[in-house]
Amino acid sequence: MLTVVSDTHSEEGHRLTGRTLEAVREADLVIHAGDFYTESALDAFYEAAETLRAVTGNNATAAVRDRLPAERVVEYAGVRFAVTHTRRGGTTALALFGRERDADAVVFGHSHRPTVDATGAVTLLNPGSHTQPRGNRAAHAELVPDGDGLDGRLVTPQGETFERFRVEPRRSD
Repeated sequence: MLTVVSDTHSEEGHRLTGRTLEAVREADLVIHAGDFYTESALDAFYEAAETLRAVTGNNATAAVRDRLPAERVVEYAGVRFAVTHTRRGGTTALALFGRERDADAVVFGHSHRPTVDATGAVTLLNPGSHTQPRGNRAAHAELVPDGDGLDGRLVTPQGETFERFRVEPRRSD
């Protein structure tokens, strides 16, 4: 399983609870789309996750920015993800970011709003924030290999699934 989280905004520790904590611990791979805040939060994620691939966010300390890239490409079960915290220009800029990296999906954060948009050339996935939903649902994303793609769902820390989606490879290799 792939677990996707973002916008932890913690001075200390990972602040993972309930199903979100379980999903991070169970995952083969965890993608974090930025804004840990401090090294303490980042280190706590490294301890909780078997494998973590993360990017920095706009609120990261200098120490976190020194340890993480601003963007990266991650592959899981044949699906290629371009990961960033945010891009000026909204969904158009995010889609272009993904296409420039030959990605099937873009993982991003920043808005704290869990969203999936599969209407364009690349799927756009924001897992929301598991700690500071800012008027949205606290959430994370879970993706499981199924056939040639990944079946995904947005899930609250209480374990409620509130949206299902699918990500398929769109590249021709």
